[in-house]
Amino acid sequence: MAVPGTFLMPILLLCRLSPNLAAARSPTGVECVLFNEEYMTCTWGSREMLTANYSLYYWYENRSPVVECKHYLQDQGVSIGCHFNQSEIIQFQPFRVLVNASLGGRTLEIPSKRMELQDLVKPEAPVNLTIRNMSSNQLQLTWTSPYPKAQCLEHAVKYKSNKDTSWMEQRVKGEIFSFPSVDYEKYYTFYVRSKINSYCGSTQLWSEWSVPVVWGNNSTSKSVVEEQLHWFWIHTVLIPIASCLLLLVLVILLVRMERVWVILMPRIPNPSKNFDELFVTHNGNFQEWAGVPKDIVESFKPNYSENICYVSELPPKESYEHLWESSNHLLSLMPTALAAPCEHSPYKSTYVG
Repeated sequence: MAVPGTFLMPILLLCRLSPNLAAARSPTGVECVLFNEEYMTCTWGSREMLTANYSLYYWYENRSPVVECKHYLQDQGVSIGCHFNQSEIIQFQPFRVLVNASLGGRTLEIPSKRMELQDLVKPEAPVNLTIRNMSSNQLQLTWTSPYPKAQCLEHAVKYKSNKDTSWMEQRVKGEIFSFPSVDYEKYYTFYVRSKINSYCGSTQLWSEWSVPVVWGNNSTSKSVVEEQLHWFWIHTVLIPIASCLLLLVLVILLVRMERVWVILMPRIPNPSKNFDELFVTHNGNFQEWAGVPKDIVESFKPNYSENICYVSELPPKESYEHLWESSNHLLSLMPTALAAPCEHSPYKSTYVG
């Protein structure tokens, strides 16, 4: 069985190339993506993988001649892909490319498989996501797509509440998604992406996920944006400011440690210093030290005198007769002061016979 020349030629060329080109990694395949039917890119590697010089040629079967790429995609001087403008794209026509790898004056031709561009379309992500309350427990999510042929799209909606652990994904035809059984104690996050449906192509390329839209009860939840701003202010503003203030307080405490200790633990005053003048200058005279006027001091001195009054105790009744007999004799023997009456005395002696 004869080997087709299309596959034999690259093998023979590879064997005849220099060792350097043989050691260079050839591209594993050309991948072409048609973005939103506005432009297309075909790539075959990266700067880290490729060591030779590459060039790309393309053509449509039975329609146009072979044309070299007009806009190469390069990484540090090495061509890694080709950019096609909208005017260079023809859908529903078999499309082929050929990549030449050259090194040291030798060239290796690497053809690609046949491609259908309508199967390589990647739509742009949906925009303008909007949520409306249709009833007490139902939401309606709508969006628009930048893809020019909306009838050729199918969509997927990804959503999750703040209390769910995994995402739910649902396929949707059209640009409306109804979400029943809303829990007002939760808030929900929705994403949407798009893909060409089976009526317009057989691509498996999904668009990127859209910018999320959030719905929830304001009294019980926060939106994702508000929560992100909250943590942004905490981590980038409040924490650094608090750290700087704490450091400043510590520096002030170290510089003025003695003053701080005096404030926190004041010394107990010594009262002896306050009374030095009382004992040294005034010799313990409290009135002079306190500054009391002399007339007030004199007003507190007593202005009268009392004489001594002697009082004797009466004997028992049994001895009245004996005392009466000897009273004359005893009175004659007592001193005169005892017999004299007391002057200015509130007390008087009374004898009872």
